[in-house]
Amino acid sequence: MRTLSADWQSPLWRNVALWGFLVIAVGITVLLLIGFGAFSTASGMRPFHEWILSLFLTFFVTKLVFVIVLSLGDLGRFIIGLFNMAGSSSAGGPAFPARRKFISEIAILVAAVPFTSFFYAMFKGKYDYKLHRTTLYFDDLPDAFDGFTITQLSDIHSGSFDNTGAMQKGIDMVKAQKSDLFVFTGDLVNNAASEIEPYMDRFGAIKAPYGQFSILGNHDYGDYIHWDSEQEKAANLETLKKHHAAMGYRLLLDENVTIEKGGQKISLIGIQNWGRGFVQIGDLNKALQGVPADAFKVLLSHDPTHWEEQVRFNKTNIHLTLSGHTHGAQFGIEIPGFRWSPVKYRYLDWAGLANEGKRYLYVNRGFGFLAFSGRLGIWPEVTVIELRKTV
Repeated sequence: MRTLSADWQSPLWRNVALWGFLVIAVGITVLLLIGFGAFSTASGMRPFHEWILSLFLTFFVTKLVFVIVLSLGDLGRFIIGLFNMAGSSSAGGPAFPARRKFISEIAILVAAVPFTSFFYAMFKGKYDYKLHRTTLYFDDLPDAFDGFTITQLSDIHSGSFDNTGAMQKGIDMVKAQKSDLFVFTGDLVNNAASEIEPYMDRFGAIKAPYGQFSILGNHDYGDYIHWDSEQEKAANLETLKKHHAAMGYRLLLDENVTIEKGGQKISLIGIQNWGRGFVQIGDLNKALQGVPADAFKVLLSHDPTHWEEQVRFNKTNIHLTLSGHTHGAQFGIEIPGFRWSPVKYRYLDWAGLANEGKRYLYVNRGFGFLAFSGRLGIWPEVTVIELRKTV
């Protein structure tokens, strides 16, 4: 910053640039450190804390890119200096040339890309809902369910919302699909049941002819914040379960229901959270009790690692599993023919469709956001699955 502003005529603006940069950088870091104390409360991380974290990440990545570019310039200066020293060509001047202003200008230009991208992610991207439609064909789908549609939401994370009007656009997109069945695959809140309360009427307005069904995700158990007692934590979970019911969602807790259409049936199965590296209390065997072996089965399971570990090679043929959890890291690249996100190094299946033979997994990219108050490249998702009978 000093190099960049060296030839500014106004000393005032030079000081504003230097001290302004320092105040912003240090101030955001201090607020971030203070915000860590939120995890010792029953409220947990709130939108304010997520914004501070997001700003910190924005400035950190921007400065990192800036430093890399400057370092490349400094490497050139170092090499030139070595040649000057070896050839004694410095003519009495300094062997190592001074950092040139245009290098700082190039660094700013390059660093502006992540800077503006992160701000787009925070102000626009996190509410830029995308509709993903997928049609799946099955030989043994009951004839009455040929063309049956399922709308899926996952990872609402209601405690992170900071723009109700923008969020409502996603709910309106769900309602506009007019699907036969609506399912929600976990993480209604970040930590506390109270987080969903301002939005219950809105999400409760989502209706489908064959019902609304839901499961719990790892964040719904309140494991990531401090509670004064185990009783308080348990009460929070019971309250959250009641909120599902109040919104008209049938919460499936290691159990199954029968969906009937035209005298034929499919089985909808829902388990509590089971994830590699996360809470593992879901019981698939219990959830399958009473399900006919030849039934067409749709499983709701929050974490896609459950499909990897227990479903795809299970002796019981589960035709379709709907998951979420990964958020696609809320950051990545998805273009025709290429898809990348850092979350791929943690999850084998992290977004969209996967299969093992005729067993399918669909991983929803998430409706909400968590920690980083933004989305870039991996946009929030509304999923519509259409079931078709193989001809």
